[in-house]
Amino acid sequence: MSRLRLGINIDHVATVRNARGGAHPCPVRAAKAAAAAGADGITAHLREDRRHIRDADIGRLVEEIALPLNFEMAATEEMVAIALRHRPHAACIVPEKRTEVTTEGGLDVVGGQAHLRPAIARLAEAGIRVSLFVDPDPAQLDAALAVGAPVVELHTGAYCEVEGAERAHELERIRRAAAHGAAIGLECHAGHGLAFDSVGPVAAIPTLVELNIGHFLVGEAIFTGLEAAIRRMRALMDEARATAGA
Repeated sequence: MSRLRLGINIDHVATVRNARGGAHPCPVRAAKAAAAAGADGITAHLREDRRHIRDADIGRLVEEIALPLNFEMAATEEMVAIALRHRPHAACIVPEKRTEVTTEGGLDVVGGQAHLRPAIARLAEAGIRVSLFVDPDPAQLDAALAVGAPVVELHTGAYCEVEGAERAHELERIRRAAAHGAAIGLECHAGHGLAFDSVGPVAAIPTLVELNIGHFLVGEAIFTGLEAAIRRMRALMDEARATAGA
């Protein structure tokens, strides 16, 4: 079974910085620490209200980090223009509501095809790999393929928020969606809410290529340091992958 990539979301390092103002803690420094700990990529979400990541952070990440940058963004003219200016490795289009604390669910690609298709085309023409953040619903994956997105990121929030039989049900939804995505030619990633105690079963899904994890690791870094937290997450992912492939 192929090695599962790990992308580290540094948004909430910027959240801590912005709580007091100034430059510390620096999200670019966090990205460099993630690279040293074995991350395969960096994710940063530039929101309309700039509540955590700022424009200058994106510029510095592109210039200073050797790892691929996954630029999370809403499908707005402003964000498309910023992506085209910086040319990150990837752009993950996510739903965005000003009132939400964090992303609450996946894009409605089925209902938003007319809006999404031109944004995806412009990004793709610039050589930016486009992914869509979607719930683990085969209809949404079919729509993602129809609008020209080569990659989807499956929302794992519902899986992480429940336990027992409900968690098993949500895991099966993710597993079936990932299998469906691979069958129709999509590259499937997953993320949102994953922690040490929930990552293993998701990492074991063979048709997933990448996991993106952020908030939990930034929180855990308070107690163990960021590099140690990332290394433990990497080890848990590798162990789950190896066990599943045995």
